[in-house]
Amino acid sequence: MQVWQKGIELVKEIYSTTRGFPKVELFGLSNQMRRSAVSIPSNIAEGWMRQHTKEYIQFVYHSLGSCGELNTQVIIAHDLGYIDDKTDENLSEHINHIIRMLRNLIKGLQK
Repeated sequence: MQVWQKGIELVKEIYSTTRGFPKVELFGLSNQMRRSAVSIPSNIAEGWMRQHTKEYIQFVYHSLGSCGELNTQVIIAHDLGYIDDKTDENLSEHINHIIRMLRNLIKGLQK
């Protein structure tokens, strides 16, 4: 599934980006960003394995929520000076692309 693959790519980007965060953030913002990012494809996969479409849709909604969390965390990381403008734009664009894909998936599942 393409949206799941995009989620995996985002996880790799987040892990790479947070490696450069200050050590004091190891169990703070970087950990939260990693958890939010991992949650996106994980919820897609878990929902896919469910027996009912309604359950699948619910898990896709959880992925959307994780996108919202991650988007906020990217803004915070940028505001704190942990990531530069280009990284902020790239991550935000990637997250927003996944959000659009998830919304389209939900629409398709609801038909």
